[in-house]
Amino acid sequence: MFPGQACSYMIGQLKIAELRDKVRAALGARYDPKVYHDLVLSTATVPLTLLEQQVDGFIARSRQ
Repeated sequence: MFPGQACSYMIGQLKIAELRDKVRAALGARYDPKVYHDLVLSTATVPLTLLEQQVDGFIARSRQ
């Protein structure tokens, strides 16, 4: 294992949880964890800033 690997996993885990909470707060009762997980998994391997942009776009589309 590389020294920074565990740290990078934890940073990713924390960001994904933060974005989940952001979607939950924005959508309220319409929040569906399955849809959120599909969104994250379909985004594949991207930098966390791009994942956040995808989540923000999802929130904007869901509010319409």
